[in-house]
Amino acid sequence: MKVTLERKNQPFHFEAKGKSGLAVNIDSSTPEASKGSSPMELLLMAIGGCNAIDIVSILNKQRQEIKGYRIELEGTRREMEQARPFEAVHLKIYLEGDIDPAKARRAAQLSFDKYCSVSISVRGCIKVSHEILINGKSID
Repeated sequence: MKVTLERKNQPFHFEAKGKSGLAVNIDSSTPEASKGSSPMELLLMAIGGCNAIDIVSILNKQRQEIKGYRIELEGTRREMEQARPFEAVHLKIYLEGDIDPAKARRAAQLSFDKYCSVSISVRGCIKVSHEILINGKSID
């Protein structure tokens, strides 16, 4: 896999492109002049996006009727002098539709443990947890 980053303007605005050719804007985390997401936000988005694709794919194969899907991710960062890496990430998965809770649980478990390359890549250094709500009600 290969991606490229190109500096677009001062001080820290970059444009990244992968194989698809679609651009992703990256900037520092300072809100005053941000033209894109911070690298840490992108990591959260990658974890959420990877798991979302897996879970929806698994539930679709099980003929579950998904009318809505949303994930809220919250990362807890370690306080250090320089870098502030994530120590934990929690996903709150909101499903809407006629979905069997056992199938939703199993789809999430398969995603986190077997299929999502992003979650698997970070699991040695970041504690990733999740909860699932179907039609506004927790199934955990």
